[in-house]
Formats: sequence, structure tokens, C-alpha cells
Amino acid sequence: MDSIPRSNVVHKYQKRSLLIAINCIASLSIFFFGYDQGLMSGVNNTVDYYQTTMGFGHQDPVTGAPVIDNTLLQGGIIAIYYLGTLLGALAGGSLGDRYGRIRTISIGACWGVFGACLQCSAQNHNWMIMARLINGFGTGILNAIVPVWATETAEHTSRGQFVTIEFTLNIFGVVVAYWLEFGCAYYGDGSGNYGFVWRFPIAFQILPLLALAISVWFFPESPRYLVKVGRNEEARYILGRLRGETGEDAGRAEAEFQDIKNIAELERATSKNHSYISMLFGIGSGKLHTGRRVQLVIWLQIMQEWIGIAGVTIYAPTIFRIAGISNANSKWISGLNYITYTFATLICVFTLDRIGRRWTLYWGSVMQGIPMILAAALTKLGKNATAAGDPQTAAGYGIGAVAMIFIFTATFGATWLTVPWLYPAEIFPLEVRAKGNAWGVVGWSIGNGWCTLLLPIIFVALEENTYYIFGACNAITIPMVWALYPESNQRTLEEMNLLFASDSIWNWDAERNFAILKEQNPDLVQAAQRGHSVIDPETGMVRPPHRNMSHDASALTVHHDDADSTEKQHFKHG
Repeated sequence: MDSIPRSNVVHKYQKRSLLIAINCIASLSIFFFGYDQGLMSGVNNTVDYYQTTMGFGHQDPVTGAPVIDNTLLQGGIIAIYYLGTLLGALAGGSLGDRYGRIRTISIGACWGVFGACLQCSAQNHNWMIMARLINGFGTGILNAIVPVWATETAEHTSRGQFVTIEFTLNIFGVVVAYWLEFGCAYYGDGSGNYGFVWRFPIAFQILPLLALAISVWFFPESPRYLVKVGRNEEARYILGRLRGETGEDAGRAEAEFQDIKNIAELERATSKNHSYISMLFGIGSGKLHTGRRVQLVIWLQIMQEWIGIAGVTIYAPTIFRIAGISNANSKWISGLNYITYTFATLICVFTLDRIGRRWTLYWGSVMQGIPMILAAALTKLGKNATAAGDPQTAAGYGIGAVAMIFIFTATFGATWLTVPWLYPAEIFPLEVRAKGNAWGVVGWSIGNGWCTLLLPIIFVALEENTYYIFGACNAITIPMVWALYPESNQRTLEEMNLLFASDSIWNWDAERNFAILKEQNPDLVQAAQRGHSVIDPETGMVRPPHRNMSHDASALTVHHDDADSTEKQHFKHG
């Protein structure tokens, strides 16, 4: 394959080895994402940062804890980052669909390096706000495109597992950030009155970003993007290396290649307008219903933040202080919580592709909501015991509240951490997949920005009662997922158009319609099930389709026989 440079790893590795190599490089981006998220928790507690440089707080002379005088400025510095990720995601989605996944990843990494350089050299809060905005822009580009690249190269039967492994590295990034800051806090006399204490951890993120920006050029482009832009020969070669060409793997790459071509042509025939505004409102998308998909991924990401993780990640020391833990102890307890968080993500590696996306979210919501409510109650009891002069009882309640936070964080790592990032990369049509995933990052940016701007104010006003808000949000997500979100597990990316073909917003209608369409159009998606072969066992050749589905978009016509009416559904040109 002369069009792909010989230095590309696709020539050296194949099948699982190649997938692992791709996931390793994708994990650099995810690691940076986690590191950057976990960074501000420690930075916010550094005296030179909040008192000397940014000027939004001062140190309590008795306890040594930070006292925030301007909560809006503190929250604003954090929240502006998410405006950057929102804008960066929209730019990254457009770039990814136009210029490819590899180029866009490198561009995003370079933007991140620029933003990190500005952050670690900030001299005042205005400088820091602009630096965070620029750094967020780079992060948004990466968040929009890296999950797409990972899912488009992975097999549908293990797609969730590979992406979950990447997000283990995401939380490992949070852990590295936290403990690096914990160690830097002892620089000099340990007072925190040194710029190095917070500037060095910010500068550290430049290393993985530089490695990503350079090394990604040695990795293969997404075969689905290559088909989209007409580079079929390259796409077929890369698919062959990803899936294998010999033995029991013979024909798998060809079947998947034909599926991708069929669906790509069908999408071009049924959807003409791919602007962000058209996607948001579903203008011109016909039976592809991109507007519905956009709304689903936006709200899934918003709820991911409001179930409590935004507060726990950024304000963990504050939460533990509310529970009665000393300032010194709250720091190492927060770090231990992040380590537990990292190991909990490994649970999802083994369960996500077995029980599916929906059941993963269900049990996560239950096991997150209950600890949030109990944490609020135990913290309140602990404060009452302290006021009554019973420190021993108060300490017991405080330990109980901390345990609830640990349970919440571990459950989140095993459930809600991964699915809201995986789902957008799975469900969108090939023509707009990068832009579709960008809408998910927009939702995450809105949820995170909203939370981080308001939470400093909410914690001051409500204190431990803030946990009840998180508990209620967890309860809301259960009927939301049950009614509106179809299962994407064990389904190919090409099957998603059939899954969302129903005009109804309800999940049960989507599943019923999908079953009918799949039965009536078996040749549209050939490689949908593990072990299902489209190779004739007698000839060793690909079975010919009954008709060319890619050029007969009107073939997707189904009839529903209800009690009183018959509904005719079909894809049509234009």
C-alpha cells in the first residue's frame, strides 16, 4: 500500500496488536484530559495561587484552609475552560469530518500545548482566564475526535471494552495530577507560598501533549473516514490489517468494508445538510433523525456532571472539610479516593460489553444516588455532634460520610464515567460522526461549566445539602435512560441508522422498528453479529446481495400493523 507511509504502524501490527497500539496513542489524549480535569483541585488550594496571584481568597491563619472571598471569580476561572471545550468541540468535529481524524488530533494537541504554556506562566486572573479558554479549546478538539477514531477502528463486539480501558487512563491522569500536586505542596518550607507549587503541575501536561502531537502521525487513519472521502483502497487495506485476512478471519474485513460503503452511500442519499444548526434541529436529516441523536447525547453528558462527579472531582477537599475532616487529612484522603476511582474503572472493562450501556447506567444511578443522600445525612449529624461538644461521635459520622463519597466515586468510575463518552461516538451517521460526537462534548462542557460556576456558591449556601441535589439527579436519570436511550451494545456502527429510523422518540418503538427493518433488509448490514459470515462456505466468495441497497434508499420500507392503523416508514432521497 504505497499511499500509506512505510513508517505507519499499520504495516507492522495487525488485529488485536494494532488495536492495542491505537488505544495506547488514544490514551495519551484521554490521560491529558483526566490530568487537566484533576489539576484545578490542588491548584485551588495553593496559597500562592488563590491569594497572591489570582486574589480570590486568603488563608485561614488558624486552620490553614483556604477562605474564598470571591466565589464567582474562583468558579469563573474553572468554568471558562468549559467554554473553551465547547468551542473546541465544534471546531474539532468540523475539522475531523473535513480533514480526517489524525490531522485533527495533532491540531488539538498543539492547541493544548499552547494553552498549557500560557497557564503555567499566568501572572493574574485575567491572564489565567484567557489561558484556560485556549487550553479548553484544544481539549475540546481532542474530546470531539479521539473517541470517534477509537470506536471507528474497534470491533463492535469489544468496542466498549477498548474505550473503557482508555478511560482508566483518564482517571489515572486525575490521580497523577493530584499526587503530583500533593508532593509539590511540600516544596520549600511547605507553606504553599511558592509559584512552583502550582506552576510545575500545570506545565507537566505539556509532555503527553507533545508525545501525542508527534506520534499520532505514525498511526492509521479511520477506515470509515477514508471511505467517506473516497479513499477506498486505503480503507480496505487498513480494515484488513485490523480484522485479519486469513483463516477464520477471511471475509470479515470485506463484509465490514461493504457495510461501510453501503451505509455511507445511503446517508448521502438521505441527508443533505450537515451543518451544526441543521443537526441540532434535525433539518433535512429525514429518517436519520440526527436532531434526536444530538439531544440524547447532550443531555446524557449534562446529567453525567449533575449526578455529582463535577463536585467530587474539583471540590473534594471542600467536601471532606464539610464532613469534619481536617485540612491536612482532606488532601491525602482525596488522593486515596482518586486511586480507588482508577481501579473501579476496570470493572467497566469487563461488564460494559456484557450487560450493555443501559444496564450499566441503571445500576450506576442507584449506587450513586443512595450514597449521596446518606453522605448529606451523615455530614449533618456530624456537624450537630460537633456543635453539641461530642467530637468522638462527630468523627464517626465524618468517616461514614467519607465512605459514602468513596462508594459514589468508585461506582461512577465503573458506570457513568465511560458510557456518556462512548454513546455519542457510536450512534451518529458516518457523514457527521465527528460533528455528532462534538455535540456530546458540547453537552459535557455545558454540564461542567454550569456546575463549576455554581458549585462554589451552592456549597457556601447549602453546604452538605448540596448532596441531595446530586441524589435527585441520579434518580431522574433512571426513567430518562429507560424511556429515551436505545441500546447500542453489540451493534455495528452501520446498524445505528436502522436503530434510529423510527419517528417515535421512545426506546421501545425504536427497538421494534429496528427488528423489522433488520429482518426486511438483511443485506444492508452484513456483519452485524459475532460469528455471522457473509462468505459462501462452498465457494469462499462473498455472497451476492439480493439487490444494491446502497443505491436503493427507498428499500427501507416497513409496515407496522397496529390495532387501528398502519404506519409506513421509509428512507427516501432528498
